Amino acid sequence: MPPRRKYFDMYDISSFKIKPEPVILGIESSCDETACAVIRGRKLLSSCIISSAAEQAKYGGVVPEIASRAHTEAVDEVVLKAFDRAGVAVGDVDAVAVTYGAGLLGALLVGLSFAKGLAYALNIPLIAVNHIRGHLAASYLDDENLQPPFITLLASGGHTAILHTFSYSKFEVLARTLDDAAGEAFDKCARVLGLPYPGGPNIQRAAEGGSAVIDFPSAQVKHSRDLAFSYSGLKTAVINYCHNLAQKGLAVPAADVAASFQRAAIEPLVLNTVRLACERGIGTVTAGGGVVANAYLRQRLTEECKKCGLKLVLPQIAFCTDNAAMIAAEGLNKYLAGEFSPLDINAAAHIPLG
Repeated sequence: MPPRRKYFDMYDISSFKIKPEPVILGIESSCDETACAVIRGRKLLSSCIISSAAEQAKYGGVVPEIASRAHTEAVDEVVLKAFDRAGVAVGDVDAVAVTYGAGLLGALLVGLSFAKGLAYALNIPLIAVNHIRGHLAASYLDDENLQPPFITLLASGGHTAILHTFSYSKFEVLARTLDDAAGEAFDKCARVLGLPYPGGPNIQRAAEGGSAVIDFPSAQVKHSRDLAFSYSGLKTAVINYCHNLAQKGLAVPAADVAASFQRAAIEPLVLNTVRLACERGIGTVTAGGGVVANAYLRQRLTEECKKCGLKLVLPQIAFCTDNAAMIAAEGLNKYLAGEFSPLDINAAAHIPLG
């Protein structure tokens, strides 16, 4: 008897036909959100999330093992919800897009394994999506007619950069952080102030009751030719300020600290994004990543783009944080380019930007 062929050898990527308006199922499980979305072409049909954030908050942050178990328990349910709300059947799906990195390895494997099984069972393309590219594609959900080129502000827990997006698949990094990402700095400063997880939204809420009266160092690196950012020094300045007050027996003005940190962290991102758009003669600005959900950033970016006559496309707040709609949106870009993935693709905890 001839040896049995491996199951992924029977999965012929070259045989798949590309449709102009495909139905794509997106799956996201890189951290503590188990998410699924369905799109038809650029039209979003459904987006569902089951979060383990409340459980993670008990420990002050994401515990990988808890996140992985939560994904295992939730993935079936969230996929069925997405189908139900979209009004489509599983047999209507033309491709499955799924996050394969970057993120928590165990969490990624849950979504990726589910997507592989579904793609194989239906004999449809599997599309492995870079989580960060998903954040960049979130703007397509806000404007179905959006087309490159544009300048993109990326601000998340893992990356902070300004990009020149040339096409659906090509971009150039114009500026980036030299150390910590903006989202990480928000979480660390929230912890110092005794604010619960997740840090970003709670920093924003605290800042609403304060004033930016503390002169923390800007996240902009001085005398940097490439407009680099650094959040390590800003984060350290906040920690030292709070510790010095505590050692003197003085109360920490949490609202003012939050407002002052928020200004120092966000102003350089906004001003340099607009500056680069003007210098390069690009009339459209987009943004993506969890930090883009911050109200102060959205307000300032709107103001500065208006001053300079730039079109601004901001994803809805729900599509700034981790979600599957952005994964489906990037999946569509790769689907139309015929960039399908083999079934033996593995999850990756780290993927370099660019």
